[in-house]
Amino acid sequence: MPALNSKTTEEIALGIRRRVFLHTMRHNGGYLSQACSAAESLAILYNEFLNLGAPTLPGIPLPFRGVPSATNPDAFTGAGYHGPFAPDYDRFIISPAHYALVIYSALIEIGRMDENALDHFNKDGSSVEMIGAEHSPGMEVTTGSLAQGLSMAAGIAWARARRTEPGKVWVYMSDGEFQEGQTWETLAAISHHGIDNLRIVVDVNRQQCDGAMSSVLDLGDLPARVESFGVPVRSIDGHDLDAFRKAVASAESGKSLMILANTSPFQGMDFLKRRFPRLHYVRFKSRDERAEMLKAIAGELGLDPVEIERNAAHG
Repeated sequence: MPALNSKTTEEIALGIRRRVFLHTMRHNGGYLSQACSAAESLAILYNEFLNLGAPTLPGIPLPFRGVPSATNPDAFTGAGYHGPFAPDYDRFIISPAHYALVIYSALIEIGRMDENALDHFNKDGSSVEMIGAEHSPGMEVTTGSLAQGLSMAAGIAWARARRTEPGKVWVYMSDGEFQEGQTWETLAAISHHGIDNLRIVVDVNRQQCDGAMSSVLDLGDLPARVESFGVPVRSIDGHDLDAFRKAVASAESGKSLMILANTSPFQGMDFLKRRFPRLHYVRFKSRDERAEMLKAIAGELGLDPVEIERNAAHG
């Protein structure tokens, strides 16, 4: 379908970082490092790779209407922001639910959600949850603990293949999910069943909630481990858009593809290096620390810290 915006992928990536940063400043906390690492991959997925229909949900997200069931006709899933389910369209499964703020920002940047949608973030009764669930914008399923998204995506892809639907299934993951056994079981199943309509993009930022991945459970040679399960891998610089394009174009006929996007958890916000390795969720320890971070990162992102504070005061 035609693009819902006229921005370049680079502009969308910068817009995602800016939006998450401004939200974090306004609410004294947020998932900043995920915006640093994931901005390019989400921007290029939404703006160039995913074949999605027009949104079926309103620009201002609906309040939560209960979980989907045969007796709840009012329930919905956040997949409506990816358009209708149709054989020709792709499906996009988002596994790391804590990336929700980054996902919402991406949906706004590409024109699939209203500019003011984040006004409903993490409020009682809202579907715009801090940790995304199946009703949250962009989310089709509740992934609960990490590592459930890949298995759900693989199941959907397998079913679509059996129905001979031309649309692909894309899934977005974080590298922390490779510390979970379910991921490896799913890779074995993908290979065994010959699932070839699945595209997997992994944000390899080497961070998780307890700190650096290497200090919690080191993954070793991740590309080699994945390939040993029979799934082709492309390991790229996750901030290099041309590398993404080449990786996607290199998909082999009859096989799924995993793109390991090696990223930095402080890309575009070098000031966050001071927080390493505690980068999972950024809170401010004092008013002075917030002011220092505001001035430093606003400058990196091309924003005016004085204007940010003025808007926050009147917001």
